[in-house]
Amino acid sequence: MARVVLVTGASGFIGSHLAPALVERGYAVRAMTRHPDRYRGAGVPVYGDVSDPASLSGALDGTDAAYYLVHALGSADFAARDAQAARNFAAAAADAGLERIVYLGGLGESGTRLSEHLRSRREVERLLMAGRVPVTALRAAVVIGPGSIAWEITRQLVEHLPMLVTPRWAGTRTQPIALPDVIRYLVGVLEPRPARGRVYEIGGPEVLRYVDMLQRTARIRGRPVPNVTVPLLTPRLSAAWLALVTDVDMPTARNLVDSLRTEVVVHEHSIDDIVPDPPIGFDDAVRLALREQAAA
Repeated sequence: MARVVLVTGASGFIGSHLAPALVERGYAVRAMTRHPDRYRGAGVPVYGDVSDPASLSGALDGTDAAYYLVHALGSADFAARDAQAARNFAAAAADAGLERIVYLGGLGESGTRLSEHLRSRREVERLLMAGRVPVTALRAAVVIGPGSIAWEITRQLVEHLPMLVTPRWAGTRTQPIALPDVIRYLVGVLEPRPARGRVYEIGGPEVLRYVDMLQRTARIRGRPVPNVTVPLLTPRLSAAWLALVTDVDMPTARNLVDSLRTEVVVHEHSIDDIVPDPPIGFDDAVRLALREQAAA
């Protein structure tokens, strides 16, 4: 049984919710961060930087398992940086004798045209699995919860615009998942031996188009917003539009738009054998996210 667990990216969107869930389950959590003096979350903060191999041995020493939740989406060279970081971590985890790494990546079929962002997430998965430590990988699409970039864009578009002017990619299908379900799956795959070396697809119970997500969020907010699709809105213009009407920076918006053009849905459900409880529906996930944001 894993008793001491390292959470990389502990101050990030997923890590800041995962660390307290693990502590609640009785695990001794080490929260890896580049700024341990600023960390105020669950667990014991430890210094570590995936781009600095020398910093990882101290963070991993004495740990049984680790969650890998790091990526550099906002950087121009994010794919190269993420790949090298994965190599560094896989090697350090092997040297530390870890029992398992749990990784959260992205959905998307390998045979389709994956965006650079999704290709990078898949390459990180491959590099971690090429190491000597068994990896359990979860693949998810849009996560509904405060701090998720895709969710923040959805919420801000609904709140800021009197009318939705959506690009063609708003018709792309995705399978959003509630943040509490992501955390439940991440915790649920940590111990079971059948999950070692496996890849699981996770998602909510509904497959939706992005425009459906926008319109249903608007209805829940009590302000239905009409939509007009503009087929000729290019990816570059789409990114500029998102950067203008939301607080997402331009490099992140460009990478995100590229990913939003790729269909990301669950095609296999073997995760149900490990974590059997049904996931939260989209509308309830939105209400939870809005309540959490209002209480913050």
